[in-house]
Amino acid sequence: MEAPPSGYYEIFGVEKKLALDVEGLQRRFYERSREWHPDRHARASTEQREFAEQATATLNDAWRVLRDPVARAEYFLTAAGVKTDAKKVPPDLLEEVFELNMALEEAREGDAGAKSQVAAALVHFNAMLESLDADRDALFLRIDTGDDAAVPALRALLDKRKYLQNLVRDARATME
Repeated sequence: MEAPPSGYYEIFGVEKKLALDVEGLQRRFYERSREWHPDRHARASTEQREFAEQATATLNDAWRVLRDPVARAEYFLTAAGVKTDAKKVPPDLLEEVFELNMALEEAREGDAGAKSQVAAALVHFNAMLESLDADRDALFLRIDTGDDAAVPALRALLDKRKYLQNLVRDARATME
């Protein structure tokens, strides 16, 4: 008996695409979960039990990654050898990041005006995240149809999104 597929797309038997039918993927997940669940193979040979355990572990990891569009994109880009630069401040956010960091510092010191500024920044950054998600989905379709020029744009978008998520996290923590 061969080892189960180690690639996340392969274990589901789906094409390597970014725009996936998550409901269809979920059906495949449940089908394969039932088929490979170790309890179903409790009386099987050692080799078959090991296959079931490996397949189930990979299947669970693949499901966790492929159902989430951001995790799926990161997996796709990593497999393609595209590196991240998420710690670098996106140039178009420099001024806003500076202002938010100042407001965060003042809010932590108890400045009520700064807290309202942080709250407004939270609304703004959350709207930016929603916009980035729509742009991400459009890039998924471009990449899936063979537009390799969209790959660096997706990497930059994901890096910016990660940076924004960190800002939102810090702002929420300050507001609590």
